[in-house]
Amino acid sequence: MTILITGATGNVSSALLRSLPSEDVRVLVRDASKAPSGVSDVVVGDLDDPSSLAAAFDGVDTLWLLTAMGPQAPHASMNAVWAAREAGVRHIVRLSAIGAAHDAPTRNGRLHALSDNELRASGIDWTIIKPAFFMQNLLGSVVGGTFYGPTGSGKLGLIDVRDIASFAAEVLRNPTPHAGKTYTITGPSSISLGEAAESIGAAYQPVSSEDAYAAMIGAGMGEWVSAVSVEYGKAYSAGWGDFTTPDFESVVGRPAGSFVDFARDHALV
Repeated sequence: MTILITGATGNVSSALLRSLPSEDVRVLVRDASKAPSGVSDVVVGDLDDPSSLAAAFDGVDTLWLLTAMGPQAPHASMNAVWAAREAGVRHIVRLSAIGAAHDAPTRNGRLHALSDNELRASGIDWTIIKPAFFMQNLLGSVVGGTFYGPTGSGKLGLIDVRDIASFAAEVLRNPTPHAGKTYTITGPSSISLGEAAESIGAAYQPVSSEDAYAAMIGAGMGEWVSAVSVEYGKAYSAGWGDFTTPDFESVVGRPAGSFVDFARDHALV
C-alpha cells in the first residue's frame, strides 16, 4: 500500500510521518532539498500545478490531502482530487477545518466546505477530519509567563497536533471502515485560554482584534492569514468552539492529551 502525503513539511504532516511505516509512504514536496528525513520515496510536485502531479500520484492507494490555508486552497484541493481520480487512488483522507460549512464565520471554513463537498462528490472513497484549535498555535503566544490571545473568555476544545496525527494515521492504516465519514476531533475538555493559563500557573491577557492583527502582521504573517485568524478569534470569543466530541477516542481507543500534558511536554509549565 502506498500512502501519498501532501503538506509534508508542515506541522501536522510532519507529525503524521512519525506515526506511519516509512515503507508505505511517499511524500509530495515542491523542493526535494526540503523533504522530511527518513523518507526514501520523495516526489516533486505542486498542488497548484496540475501538470506536475501525474507521476506523483501514480501507484498511490491512499491520499492524505492537506492544503495550505489561503484563498488558493480550493484550487489546490481540486487539482489533487482530479489527479487522484486520474491515477485510480482508492481513498482520500482530507484534513478540513473545524466547523467547515457554507455558513462558517470564517473565510477559511467556508472555503474548506467547498472542497469537502467536492471530495464527497468525487466518486472516490473519502474520510474528512475536522480538528479543533491546535494547541501548538499557542506556543508563540506565551511571553514571560503570560498567555496573550484574542479569544476572550470563549472556550475551545483544544487539541494537540500530535493527536491529530495519531488519529489520521489510524485512519490511513486501514481506511475502509472510515469511508464516507466526517470526524470532528477535539481535546478531552473545552477550556478558555484563561483557564489554560491558570492550569499551568500562568497569567492570561486578552488581546483585542486590532492588536492581534497588528502583532501577526509584525511577526511576518500574511495579510489574508492574519485577517482570517482574527475572524476565528471573534468566533471563538462568542463561544463558537465551546464543545468536545467523542470522535478521537472512538477511533484511536484512548483520550486525546490534555492541555497540561501539552504544556509540560513543551516546557510551558
